Amino acid sequence: MIETKWFTGETDPALADAHHIRRVVFMDEQNVSEEEEMDGTDVGAIHLVAYEGGKPVATGRILIEGEKYILGRIAVLKEMRGQGLGDFIMRLLIRRAYELGGTRQEIHAQLQAVGFYKTLGFTPYGEEFMEANIPHTMMEREGDIEGPCGI
Repeated sequence: MIETKWFTGETDPALADAHHIRRVVFMDEQNVSEEEEMDGTDVGAIHLVAYEGGKPVATGRILIEGEKYILGRIAVLKEMRGQGLGDFIMRLLIRRAYELGGTRQEIHAQLQAVGFYKTLGFTPYGEEFMEANIPHTMMEREGDIEGPCGI
């Protein structure tokens, strides 16, 4: 059974769980440097961690910068992929952003994940760019998410 935890700031113990997932997925698998991954913005973010049997398995966060609601650091451990956890995390992030007033959500999407984000209503815009030596594009969507936010 999947359980989730929302939290803010850097003092919640669950931040270590989010960091663990991000280290495995982004730093170990994708060779993102620690400096780029641990970018100093976690303290102001709203975080979500999903647990399977008490083990942290997926994460994501919302950064609010003025009128911008930026979803990011979405990561699912390799052994848990293909079970709908990425969709689950994204739906929860979209819903929370919308509830907080973020009627428009943005994401810095890795090009390899653009198709996935399109299924959630995101549309690419702007020029492609490199972030952490990985090709990205900006994507945006409007409104709440339709359908269930469960797994």
